[in-house]
Amino acid sequence: MRKIKRIAGIVLFIIFAYVLYALISGLFIFQLSGYDSDSIPKDHDPERFYGDDESDDRVALIEGRLESKEARNNIKENAEETLDITNFKLTEGSAADIFHATIVEAADRGVQVRVLLDGMFHGMRGEYTDIVYAFASHPNIELKFYEPVDLLRPWTLNNRLHDKLVISDNNLSMITGRNIGDRYFAPEGFEGATNDRDAVIYNTAAGNASESVIGDIQNYFDYVWNHDFSQSQTEDVSERQHEAGEDQLNELREILDEFHYSYSELFHQEIDWEERSLPTRKVTFIHNPIERMNKEPLVWRDITNLLESAEEYIFMQSPFIIPSDRVMKHLDLDNIAASEVDILTNSLAASPNLPAFGGYARHREELAGTLADVHEYQGPDQSIHGKSYMIDDRISMIGSFNLDPRSVYLSTESMIVVDSEEVAMELRDHVDKLMTHESLVVKDDGSFKESEFAEEADVPAAKRFRKNVWAFFTRFFEHLL
Repeated sequence: MRKIKRIAGIVLFIIFAYVLYALISGLFIFQLSGYDSDSIPKDHDPERFYGDDESDDRVALIEGRLESKEARNNIKENAEETLDITNFKLTEGSAADIFHATIVEAADRGVQVRVLLDGMFHGMRGEYTDIVYAFASHPNIELKFYEPVDLLRPWTLNNRLHDKLVISDNNLSMITGRNIGDRYFAPEGFEGATNDRDAVIYNTAAGNASESVIGDIQNYFDYVWNHDFSQSQTEDVSERQHEAGEDQLNELREILDEFHYSYSELFHQEIDWEERSLPTRKVTFIHNPIERMNKEPLVWRDITNLLESAEEYIFMQSPFIIPSDRVMKHLDLDNIAASEVDILTNSLAASPNLPAFGGYARHREELAGTLADVHEYQGPDQSIHGKSYMIDDRISMIGSFNLDPRSVYLSTESMIVVDSEEVAMELRDHVDKLMTHESLVVKDDGSFKESEFAEEADVPAAKRFRKNVWAFFTRFFEHLL
């Protein structure tokens, strides 16, 4: 009996020691470092985002959920030589099945496909494990996970791949904030649908694509792909796993045939990307550095410099906003000269992310009392997930960057900065409709201003309670939200 108690005591001590180790190295250590707002590199001058002449790069904005699926299928179906894809989160469902099956279809045609997914949220566990073996069994597919889960090094758990990119043949690319899940591509009437925004970059000078921003996106993908943080999943496959992979490949081909029959409107649609896209003066690709621990906030610095350069109008959209002291020290509010500032985010009724909303709730009234009009999308059966910024109806920024500490300091993030009145006009037309007809402005007491177009959505008491609980607890780890 004493021996059992001694063993139990040792086990409990080990568990306690590990929990303490994990809290210190995976949570508290990230509070110890940051970056000074004064240390801004010269190459972050906002003037570098402006062009003079028309660029060979054109940009198409995609708002619709089904339109996004159609565009993604089109890019994969028309790839001839190479197809590179990176994404943060895959969730079980038909969208993930289409994602996997269309990759196999491209590889069957001889396209060399590389897939880079976040090592924690890749969705290839359980019944989806055989997808890993399927990709490993195909000679034209390579699969890597960025920073796979390592419980012995808890600090690595915060180093997440948040980029969402597709690059085809080095002359067509998509950048987005949209994850792979049914709610991101849902038809009308789907409860819990999430609305996002994609930007497709098309280069008209196919023979000179290396001079395009697509070349910069490709170089970034190659850098992350070849980094030590990205671990191959298509090597050292056993004979049994190879057989399971072959079976899964055949199953994915059958699944795609079924989708072609049942949802023919999403496949083999001709899209003239030159006609579908809009002209630009310049398109620039920006991204965070690739490193563990707190990163230098390169994307946020570029955004804040552009915000401070605005003369008339600023627009910011993020599914959740957490303007912590550390995040806001990089933005000098006294330097904001724009007379009109709009911020668009989810209301409590619409938000599916209560921990993040809990972090936002502590700043909500203070934010509403600034020079900005804070518009909260009411939902309640849908939410918005787009990450976009606009300066003076000329500069537009679209990509994966949320306005929160995690995007500023911890995750890989990427955006395109587009100098184009036409793109800005299309973006503003869409978000103006969201703000006017589906959102309400927050007053500095936390209530909503009345609107003739939108009504405040009801929030169940249980959801309000859970929000309050999260608002209390997240104050202790706001830097990780």
